[in-house]
Amino acid sequence: MGLFDRLSTLIKSNINDLISSAEDPEKMLTQIIVDMRNQLAKAKQQVAAAIADEKRLRDQADSEFKLADDWEKRAMLAVQQGRDDLATQALLRQQEHLEHAQTLAMTWETHRNETEALKQSLRDLNDKIEEAKRKKNLLLARQRRAEAQQRISQTMSGLSENSAFEAFNRMEEKITSNERQLAAAREIDAEFTGDKLTSEFRQLEKRAGGASADLQLAALKERMGMLSAGSSAPPRQLAAGEEAAPAKGALPSATKPTGESDLIAEIEGLRGTGSGS
Repeated sequence: MGLFDRLSTLIKSNINDLISSAEDPEKMLTQIIVDMRNQLAKAKQQVAAAIADEKRLRDQADSEFKLADDWEKRAMLAVQQGRDDLATQALLRQQEHLEHAQTLAMTWETHRNETEALKQSLRDLNDKIEEAKRKKNLLLARQRRAEAQQRISQTMSGLSENSAFEAFNRMEEKITSNERQLAAAREIDAEFTGDKLTSEFRQLEKRAGGASADLQLAALKERMGMLSAGSSAPPRQLAAGEEAAPAKGALPSATKPTGESDLIAEIEGLRGTGSGS
């Protein structure tokens, strides 16, 4: 398993653990980014070590090539001095270093390609982390919107139940019943409590008001010529508990209008009756 395969597996494992135990999405996303950056820092260290290995291989290959070149020069010197035996040994050493240098060069080339791939993967991972940071706010906004929609759905579900409205109606009925009871209690208090003398005077005032209306009616009839002058007698004093007799020509109490509009209608009806006769 490669370096970044192990890194990817570790990051996924950490993310899955966070998701399974997450309660706060913002904290979860922040922690994921922190973990990714920590893994990125470790990956950078390993890539840096791989680059150092690549440079060491390159230096070793260059050193071997230089040694091979040096032994070739020594062989040439031995030939110039007539020492073919030394020249032969120098050529053998030159061949050994050359083969070693070529092997190191091939190894370095392979390692260099792998290191370039690691560096590109590192750049890609860094870009993904930066993209995750940019997407963090978007994801949080989506999460908040989902939570708001869930609260709205729960509220609407609660409103669809009749129990709350039924309880509201019962409370309204209870308040109305209490108001009726209070009104009845006040009516009873006004009727059966208080100063009896004051109550009797109120009754007398009502009767005096009725007698005054009778006098005004008699005066009107006199002006209209329906009564002779002096024929109307003043009303006598009523005894306690005695009801006043209706004036002559007055409407019976059962047919008296109860309101201004009723009174007008009754009078207009009399006008029509009079014209018809």
